[in-house]
Amino acid sequence: MLDVEAVRRDFPILGRTVRNGRRLVYLDNAATSQKPRVVIEALKHYYEHYNANVHRGVHTLAEEATEAYEGARAKVARFINAPDSRSVIFVRNTTEALNLVAYAYARRELKPGDEILLSIMEHHSNLVPWQLVARETGAELKFLDITEDHRLDLSQLDRLLTRRTRIVALTLMSNVLGTINPIKAVARAAHDVGAVMVVDAAQAAPHMPIDVQDLGADFLAFSGHKMCGPTGIGALFGKLELLERMGPFLGGGSMIRDVHLTYSEWNDVPWKFEAGTPNIGDAVAFGVAIDYLEGLGMENVRRHEKELLAYALQRIAEIEGLEVYGPKDPEVQGGIISFNYLGVHPHDVGTVLDSEGVAIRAGHHCAKPLMRRLGVVATARASFYIYNTKAEVDAFIQALARVREIFSHVP
Repeated sequence: MLDVEAVRRDFPILGRTVRNGRRLVYLDNAATSQKPRVVIEALKHYYEHYNANVHRGVHTLAEEATEAYEGARAKVARFINAPDSRSVIFVRNTTEALNLVAYAYARRELKPGDEILLSIMEHHSNLVPWQLVARETGAELKFLDITEDHRLDLSQLDRLLTRRTRIVALTLMSNVLGTINPIKAVARAAHDVGAVMVVDAAQAAPHMPIDVQDLGADFLAFSGHKMCGPTGIGALFGKLELLERMGPFLGGGSMIRDVHLTYSEWNDVPWKFEAGTPNIGDAVAFGVAIDYLEGLGMENVRRHEKELLAYALQRIAEIEGLEVYGPKDPEVQGGIISFNYLGVHPHDVGTVLDSEGVAIRAGHHCAKPLMRRLGVVATARASFYIYNTKAEVDAFIQALARVREIFSHVP
């Protein structure tokens, strides 16, 4: 079990006040998480004590920086149970990771008549890169729909997954609905027809145990900033046999073994995909964030969020005029509640809640096709993490009452 009050003491920002002198209630974790002191200090320590470029230097600082950087890679591999740390590539974020797969794998492998299977709940980062691939290769995009309770509609899988399907790319957890998708079952079906399984784990990795081998993921992408790490650093897992046959994503220093005037030879995986000076300090701090989460236990993280989500769903059901999107079931849902209230625009809801010290997100959440499927322009979204409490859920509910007061003219 998590000692939430002890966890909260690890996050300096949670002690601040915001508008109108209100104590911060941070419920925008699906956008980015806050950072524990140990991660902040790790980043500071790197720049104060062993800031240097990695891999080729023979001096002390370069050796220390290289050891810390590659040590962070090993931590990421362990966190997702990757069989080999060479299968982990450092990137800026999930978006870059998915673009890397689309550019360096899909563009070379696909041809006219091939198919890419997605879902309508995908974040733009797991949609737009495949649109570009389809346009350039002549491949066709197919889409799984959602059910009435906002789960992935697997009844369509047998019809949409065919021998022409070369790539299946799905989110493990929806950033709007919180729906946790049955990736393991889909991956098994994808492999049966010879397709590659690409997993967007940006929302899932911070909140639940991830095992790429058990999931059957061929590629899996996630970001550090949503899981207590810095911004500007993320990771792509890829099976070694796939990474080794792929061409590079970017050209330049570090990703080469030898360079001549008219041709070059590529470096080994993973460095083949890490051109130029990498984001060393943030990678090191990302590793420390993983240490922190593993110290809490990802099973405990998931258990805490299930309890908090159950309580939030219970409280929010008491409110009239509020429509909630998602399964409304903590067993198949992460700590995300998207909603609309009283016909008030979500941006106005978010503004009122901010005046009460409650930080949520409002908008289309980079999921416009899903918004259209739900029949809305936007939603408000509250999202929870390891440091949130039931008292903060109560503060959120109380702040919603202020929305009703201000917009009392709305029936």
